[in-house]
Amino acid sequence: MEPSQPGTGLDPTTAIHESLDPDKEREAAVARIVEAAQRLGVELDEKEAADWIAAMETEAEGGDLTVDVNTGVYGYRATMLDFAPEQLARYREMGKIVGFDDRPPDVMTALAISGSAAQSKINTFPADCDFFERIHIKAPTREEACAILADMIKEKVLARSGGPGFKLTEIKFGQHPAEGTKGGKPVGVKSPMSWTPDEVKAGQMEVTLVDGSTAVYPWADATRDPGWCKLDWVIADKERGKLAYASNVLDPTWEGPDGTIVPLDGFLDPYFQEVYLDTESVPVFTKLVKEMGADSVDEYVKALEHEVWKYMVEHPSYGKVARRLYNVFRMNGHYEQAAFIRELFDEPITALYQVAALVETLGDATSSDDFDAETMTAQIDQLIMSAIQALDGPEEAVMVGHLLRLRNSISRREEAADRAEDMAGISDAAMKSVNDYFERMLRSMPEIDAYLKDIIARAP
Repeated sequence: MEPSQPGTGLDPTTAIHESLDPDKEREAAVARIVEAAQRLGVELDEKEAADWIAAMETEAEGGDLTVDVNTGVYGYRATMLDFAPEQLARYREMGKIVGFDDRPPDVMTALAISGSAAQSKINTFPADCDFFERIHIKAPTREEACAILADMIKEKVLARSGGPGFKLTEIKFGQHPAEGTKGGKPVGVKSPMSWTPDEVKAGQMEVTLVDGSTAVYPWADATRDPGWCKLDWVIADKERGKLAYASNVLDPTWEGPDGTIVPLDGFLDPYFQEVYLDTESVPVFTKLVKEMGADSVDEYVKALEHEVWKYMVEHPSYGKVARRLYNVFRMNGHYEQAAFIRELFDEPITALYQVAALVETLGDATSSDDFDAETMTAQIDQLIMSAIQALDGPEEAVMVGHLLRLRNSISRREEAADRAEDMAGISDAAMKSVNDYFERMLRSMPEIDAYLKDIIARAP
């Protein structure tokens, strides 16, 4: 697959694959990012960066898919370069909780890890354990396919809502037909329905409409239009001795009697950030990938560009901007910029991105008896060490103070309200530090700064 370059603000002459002398251009590119990293105090292994750029050039000229015969995983060639197989066992163990079973011959699945989990070589401090699963359903009609999907999700909720070391916290399935509020939070027309496990078991949810009346939505109503489907768990990660969010985003498709394939959520997701955990799912993966158009790379990059804009303008979060930029530059051939960004993810300050996520995880875990206080307080001890390494002066003192109070509250099993202020303080301070760090680093490289300004100007 030849990398494309849809509408970025970068000079296309900097793209490695267009250079007339690739070796010299690569050396110059590495020298530029080494100089930038040194100027900013970022540790960068010059040889590793050069090897990665060379490998990316090679992979861009090869086929789309690669299979690791030693581990039995597969995925997009460029993505596999960022995957560390040493962590495969823990993801497969989590997959037993979050993954769905096949129902042959009519339902076939393909479970993958995605996001920072799939890019484990460069994400030293991953915030969550992200899973992605393709669920392909053969049925006479779309309605019957949706009903099968609904049954599978409800079956999963009943079987895996909680147990030693895990707790299901949220299920997204269906779309709201009207504006209102649920749990004090606004919901809009066509926004995803968010269910608790108890609501799924009861088969209905209640929503307050804008006129103050109460609407009762049965599970069967959500079945008609599944929309974005996602399940979230808190899981005790035994290997790392900590709790983690584990989400599974579903990509359901329906195959009709004539062989036509239709995405039940309206969109067939690309596969450029996923590492699939079992080669037995290759046949269904291959069938679905064939449905993607020749412009799938361009569409993928445009979708990421929109998210870059969103996390700069609507919901500022430069940590998320950096993660999406890395994938954009990796896909459009700007390997110099991608190599620079990939070095930003293992700096001590980025551990605070994990701190913010894990504090929220602890909040959900403390409301359950499935997690012991010793595990949770040990995790806070790790967060305290991360804060000490990442911060200095008053910022360090404030963060550590919040964490110590949270530790004491959890060890005493106090009510959630008693620690809400400390949890909010930890999350806000951590995200501010991370946001400031990534914005400063991204803006320091002229080519990346120009690209970000172009994205804002185009307002995708």
